[in-house]
Amino acid sequence: MSTATLFRVQHLVKRFGASTVVNDLSFEIHAGECLGVIGPNGAGKTTTIRMCLGLAAPDAGRIEAFGLPLPEKVRDAKARIGVVTQFDSLDPDFTCAENLRVYGRYFGLPNAVLNQRAPKLLEFAALQSKAMAKPGELSGGMRRRLSLARALVNDPDLLLLDEPTTGLDPQARHLMWERLKLLLQQGKSILLTTHFMDEAERLCDRLLVLDHGRKIAEGTPRGLIAEHLESDVVEVYGDGAAAAGEHHRRLAQRVETSGETVFFYVREPKQLLDLLAADHSVRYLHRPANLEDLFLKLTGRQIRDEA
Repeated sequence: MSTATLFRVQHLVKRFGASTVVNDLSFEIHAGECLGVIGPNGAGKTTTIRMCLGLAAPDAGRIEAFGLPLPEKVRDAKARIGVVTQFDSLDPDFTCAENLRVYGRYFGLPNAVLNQRAPKLLEFAALQSKAMAKPGELSGGMRRRLSLARALVNDPDLLLLDEPTTGLDPQARHLMWERLKLLLQQGKSILLTTHFMDEAERLCDRLLVLDHGRKIAEGTPRGLIAEHLESDVVEVYGDGAAAAGEHHRRLAQRVETSGETVFFYVREPKQLLDLLAADHSVRYLHRPANLEDLFLKLTGRQIRDEA
């Protein structure tokens, strides 16, 4: 993978009134990589994306895309950037093919180029049979794939994807993941915000974890898990789960309770598993630590409302 830096954010700050929603944030996106941004509601993910697109001005800090300062040179930078926002902005009055062609004209692409690209992009999005359908006739997954195809019409080097699979069923999410992996294989770079930890683990080369507008961790998915977590998790549930949590606490590095489930975070699970196997008042699941465990450890289990 190339180490060339396509996008750089340095000491970014954004305030709304007395609230600081992005607080001294710095990161880089390298050529050919997928950088994921995860964090709870209100962590500053979408505000960061908006500043990266020149839609909101930072109160402090610097953003560069392809060596160009933003928002001063945002028009030039956007020629090399594709965007998929949380909510699609497809034109309901145009067919799928027309949505691609009209969007391509914003970049000054000639008809000859658009006529060549549009069918290939519809095929990439598995929508070739829907070329003449309008967005209102498509499923949610189809609309998201059309939004992705439209974001590719200018053949961008960098894609900014803000929760691109939110609201999709598992089959549609997996198809979207397959398409994003193909783009990475083609050398595209991606900045991805997501609430799905399995999505982050499947797609991202590196991750930023944000909370209250600050970067609280950065690294590869497996590297962050190894740095911050015990290797194994044993989930215990059933009538005797609470009692098991008290009786066996000494065998774990950490014990957490969420609802009726007790989570044992351990490095050596054998003794705990042997004891649980003999306890008929509980059921249990033994698994390796994952990104969801990391997310909950770093940001907490408390549910947060949207900021």
